[in-house]
Amino acid sequence: QVQLVESGGGLVQPGGSLRLSCAASAASGSRFIIHSMGWYRQTPGKQRELVATITSTRSTNYADSVKGRFTISRDNAKNTMYLQMDGLKPEDTAVYYCNANIWYSASGNSDYWGQGTQVTVST
Repeated sequence: QVQLVESGGGLVQPGGSLRLSCAASAASGSRFIIHSMGWYRQTPGKQRELVATITSTRSTNYADSVKGRFTISRDNAKNTMYLQMDGLKPEDTAVYYCNANIWYSASGNSDYWGQGTQVTVST
């Protein structure tokens, strides 16, 4: 099984910055290939929404609400994706989840989700 582990969430004041990371790993000796990756966020009582996506060739797509403030990137050698969040606003407060479409030697192509990391923007 492939695991996605997020880190980097926390409490920040409005206008501040945070950098989220999402690292993929699998059992020793297994093989996996990461295709597209993305960040999503969810607040209580609302549906999970797209924040940004990045393909294996690093083409990116952003929600209108974060364009110009957030930057998605990936390091294929480290199997890790990042989300640099600048100019944070209180409305960015949410649990942020990473998602990846991965080919895994034991089971083929599947979508995987991380456990989520809380981002709180408040004074």
